[in-house]
Amino acid sequence: MSEVEASKKIAKSVEDVVVGKKDVVEKLLLSLVAGGHVLLEGPPGTGKTTLAKTFSLAIGGSFKRIQLTPDLLPADLLGSTVFNPKEETFVIREGPIFANIVMLDELNRATPRTQAALIEAMQEGQVTIEGNTMPLPRPYLVVATQLPLGAAGTYPLTEVQVDRFAMRIPIGYPTSEEEKAILTNIDSLDSIKVQPAVKEDQLNKLIGATHSVTASDRVKEYVVSIVAGLRSNAKVRIGPSPRASIWLHKLGRARALLEGRKFVIPDDVKFVAQEVLTHRVILTPQAEGDGVKPEQLVTEALNSVPVPKE
Repeated sequence: MSEVEASKKIAKSVEDVVVGKKDVVEKLLLSLVAGGHVLLEGPPGTGKTTLAKTFSLAIGGSFKRIQLTPDLLPADLLGSTVFNPKEETFVIREGPIFANIVMLDELNRATPRTQAALIEAMQEGQVTIEGNTMPLPRPYLVVATQLPLGAAGTYPLTEVQVDRFAMRIPIGYPTSEEEKAILTNIDSLDSIKVQPAVKEDQLNKLIGATHSVTASDRVKEYVVSIVAGLRSNAKVRIGPSPRASIWLHKLGRARALLEGRKFVIPDDVKFVAQEVLTHRVILTPQAEGDGVKPEQLVTEALNSVPVPKE
């Protein structure tokens, strides 16, 4: 099975259950293949948890959903050591973060201390419990949601935490036809049953194949120019970090692979630019007061940088 066939089988398995989110499913798959994490933003009840759970079933992986609350401690996520009276020894009890797909619901309800405990897991794919460093399952994908900024009982995510997410994907309400389809399939949605679309070795092959995709110097310069244009914009107080360039490159390679190519083209970069860049752009107070949106500035940057011709 080729990488394109494997990716299409995974996407179809998810889309057979999740109605009207083809673009979101594709970008979730891109993030998994590229090794990134995703921040989903949208109103309650728009299928974010169903999407993450169905996606984990489609790839044959384990799934854990964690509801974040202000009283949740780092040990509640990562795990802790417990005493075994029979053996008279301390053993490590793994927390819910040990899964292939981890759903962090309402991440910004957790305190900064608990949020910070996730950085090692998201960046290095490992956790440290009582001095013991343990690797997390592979593949590993964090799918987080957050409440609107300023909602009661929330702690805003720091720039460092937000920067750990490869993409921020907005999810809106379904169309009337999509909502009708949801009602038609409501019984199956209450009990999701999805057979794995690929075997473990096929999934590992798909993820590993991204390293064989190349990007020319012109495409790399195109990526860097887009990011540099945002940093130099007078309306931007803090521009995208080098991680933005890294994820434009990685996700561009993943998209090229799933399109059946061994090289990146500018359209691959454009396809993920909004999701990679908007959450990394912090506006000046004046720009915010004028109603400027990061999405607008990303679009301006894309339009102002000449597209390289190979």
